[in-house]
Amino acid sequence: MRPQPDNPPSVRRIVLPSGRTIEVAFYPSLDPPEPDAPARALHLCDACGSDLVHPVAWQEAGPTHWEVDLRCPNCGLEETGVFDQATVDRFDDELDRGTRAVVRDLTRLTHANMEDEVERFVAALHAEHIVPDDF
Repeated sequence: MRPQPDNPPSVRRIVLPSGRTIEVAFYPSLDPPEPDAPARALHLCDACGSDLVHPVAWQEAGPTHWEVDLRCPNCGLEETGVFDQATVDRFDDELDRGTRAVVRDLTRLTHANMEDEVERFVAALHAEHIVPDDF
């Protein structure tokens, strides 16, 4: 579809990880994309109910919508949908909450592993299994 003169492009400036800046122009279509159910919680799987659904890919589908490829790690369901910004923002908040939970668990596990290593090291020192020549 060729853009109409009365339908100017929307331009966004994006800074790439390399530091280079690019401008992305997209032309709004005459018909806005049809969003999926607005009240949907994207982190929940429609097939198995898992709360571990994650995005695989995403791209803009207009000025106020996103096309998101979703995958459930429990049942393997993969789907693509177009969602409004509010739905995607709620999904992003849920992903952030999940990330914080994983980091919290990783921190606890790391701490527990370090405690175990220190206890074994101290026991080896007391049993004289470690001598200065080991270093």
